[in-house]
Amino acid sequence: MDFAKAAHAFQEYLKDYDQNNDKVKLKIVHTYGVVRQAEEICRRKNLGPEDTELAKIIALLHDIGRFEQLKQFDSFEPSTMDHAAYGVKILFQESMIRRFLNEDQWDDIIRTAIAKHSDFILEDVSDPRTLLHAKLIRDADKLDNFRVKLEDDFMTFMGITEEETGTLKISPGIYETVFRNSTILSSDRITKMDYWVSYIVHIFDLNFRESMDIVAENNYIQRLIQRVPYSDPDTARKMQEIQKHAENYVMEFQESPFL
Repeated sequence: MDFAKAAHAFQEYLKDYDQNNDKVKLKIVHTYGVVRQAEEICRRKNLGPEDTELAKIIALLHDIGRFEQLKQFDSFEPSTMDHAAYGVKILFQESMIRRFLNEDQWDDIIRTAIAKHSDFILEDVSDPRTLLHAKLIRDADKLDNFRVKLEDDFMTFMGITEEETGTLKISPGIYETVFRNSTILSSDRITKMDYWVSYIVHIFDLNFRESMDIVAENNYIQRLIQRVPYSDPDTARKMQEIQKHAENYVMEFQESPFL
C-alpha cells in the first residue's frame, strides 16, 4: 500500500469537480481531516503500519461519492443520493480502486468499510479485521465531523445561520431519542434544531475509548452546544439537559472496564 500514491490519485480525481464550491471545499478538507483522525486512532490503539496505512486509504476514499452528489444535487441530504453506495459502485464496479491501490488483497475490507461507514447501525460484519476497519472509519468520520461543525461556515452545512437555528424547537421524538443513548435517523429530523442535535449525538455511535478520549480532550460536547445561541427558552433548557447527559455518557464510556 502506498498512501502517497493514493493521495495523488485522489487529487487527480478532484479535477472533475468545482473546487471553488464551498461544499466541495468542505468535503475535501473533511476527507483529509478523517485521514488524520484515522491515523491518530491507530496510533493510540498501537496498530501496526499495515493497518494504519489501510485505515488512511479507507479514510481518503470513504466520501468519494459525495463529490458527484454535490455536482448533481448541490446537497448533502441522503434523500438525493446514497453517497456510500455510489462510492462503492465507482470504486469497485467501475474498477476505479486500481487508480488508488495496485494490490487487490484489501479490496473486501475497503469495500465493506466504505459501504457501511454511514449506515445508521453497523451490522453484518463477521470478519474481525474488516470489523476493525469498519469501526475505525465510522469513528474517524464522526470525530472530524465534530471539527467541521465547530469550524466551518454554518450556512454551508446547515443552510441557515446559528442565530436562526437557535430560534427553533427540538422535536419531541428527537429529544427523547437522545436519552436512549441513540443516534438519530436522518428521516426523523424535522427542524434544523433536530439536525443540530443529530450531529452532537454522534458520540453514541463511537466505538473506541481512544475516540471518546479525543472527544473529551477537545471538549467537543460543550463547544458544539455553545456554538448556537439558543434564543428559544425551551430549546435552551433542553440543550443544557442534552449537554449534561452527553458529557456523563462520555465519562462513563471512558471509565468502562470492558473497552
